[in-house]
Amino acid sequence: MTTCAPEPTPDLELPSPTAGGPNADPVPPATMSTQRLRNEDYHDYSSTDVSPEESPSDGLSNFSPGSYQRFGESGSTTWFQTLIHLLKGNIGTGLLGLPLAVKNAGILMGPLSLLVIGIVAVHCMGILVKCAHHFCRRLNKPFVDYGDTVMYGLESTSSSWLRNHAHWGRHIVDFFLIVTQLGFCCVYFVFLADNFKQVIEAANGTTNNCHDNETVILTPTMDSRLYMLTFLPVTVIPILEYIFESSIPDPSNLPLVASWKTYPLFFGTAIFAFEGIGMVLPLENKMKDPQKFPLILYLGMAIVTTLYITLGSLGYLQFGADIQGSITLNLPNCWLYQSVKLLYSIGIFFTYALQFYVPAEIIVPFFVSRAPEHCELVVDLFVRTVLVCLTCILAILIPRLDLVISLVGSVSSSALALIIPPMLEITTYYVEGMSPLTIAKDALISILGFVGFLVGTYQALNELIQPSSAPISINSTSASV
Repeated sequence: MTTCAPEPTPDLELPSPTAGGPNADPVPPATMSTQRLRNEDYHDYSSTDVSPEESPSDGLSNFSPGSYQRFGESGSTTWFQTLIHLLKGNIGTGLLGLPLAVKNAGILMGPLSLLVIGIVAVHCMGILVKCAHHFCRRLNKPFVDYGDTVMYGLESTSSSWLRNHAHWGRHIVDFFLIVTQLGFCCVYFVFLADNFKQVIEAANGTTNNCHDNETVILTPTMDSRLYMLTFLPVTVIPILEYIFESSIPDPSNLPLVASWKTYPLFFGTAIFAFEGIGMVLPLENKMKDPQKFPLILYLGMAIVTTLYITLGSLGYLQFGADIQGSITLNLPNCWLYQSVKLLYSIGIFFTYALQFYVPAEIIVPFFVSRAPEHCELVVDLFVRTVLVCLTCILAILIPRLDLVISLVGSVSSSALALIIPPMLEITTYYVEGMSPLTIAKDALISILGFVGFLVGTYQALNELIQPSSAPISINSTSASV
């Protein structure tokens, strides 16, 4: 809403369209505060650097058609800050699950597949940025987010039906963002429960010796589901250090290519780890010098891909068939690595709110706008509480960390990272002319993502309903009685 934003100036950057979109209709000042709460379009959902109070500035006087630029402000980020944000946004719990993913693919097939998926995922990020730039130039807009870009792409097609239903493009992106981010929150609950449970049950056997990774008899306390409930009312380096310091067992007994039945689980975990496409446009928009962003994107994702392949491969080589859903669960039972688990858990705990921000800012306004004005705060708090409880309940229903990660990756991350961007490129540029090779490339990537979506989701659900093997309960650091 234009009345909610301050007067635009030529050197003001558009930090985020979170508080009213560029196409929002003006409202009378008397109803501005109520209308803002009820009708805001919360864009840039994947950016944790924005807040609902930030407003876009429409009609920037220096933004001319045919040119693409950003208008920096004092809060703009440097190239190094952008690189750190990119790394921070991609390195999380998905990284810790990659050793098990490599096991599901094979010691040869796993790293090769991670490299291919990383290249394809980064290419799709580049497609999204290119299409966003295209519509910024064409529509004389200083910024468009993921949902806007998909909507404008559908409006550019020659199909009248797609043009008339272009707004569904934004709804689809919002839906998968909600599923992805709430899925991350579920993963956090399971991760917290598993790591705290192991630390508490192994407390009596914890030593100061971090080199002899001896088996420890755990003292049973309570089911991990109850640990999840305890978190309801109230998150790399040491891991790599241990792997490099310890002698890696002979890898000759590890399969080069695993069973095709477990490969879909690898795909889900891998694409879960690489799903950072939602933050690409917000990061690019916040840069002082956005022309450098493509270089930052490729450099940052090259670092991420290298780290993923390294930790995934070495973690599997080190722990072999005993690798668990998170490699932290395989660390030795000494105070150093027990503290690593606790520190990771604390970091994940405080990161929960950042991941939760995305679905909350999409879902909460829908219910608040339909509530009486004097009940808005109560409804707001109630909906947020229900969403948090929902993530905990889902985590309790699926208490296996590896399956939660694979399911979230297959269902939603594949759509955002692999399926939608290539289709967006076709809808954006087809009427202007595209080479058959580019169309074939985009179709192949989308088909790859869709097949991964189907088989990954099926295999994860099938494993939940009829597990082929019991969850790993014996590893190099623990043994259940």
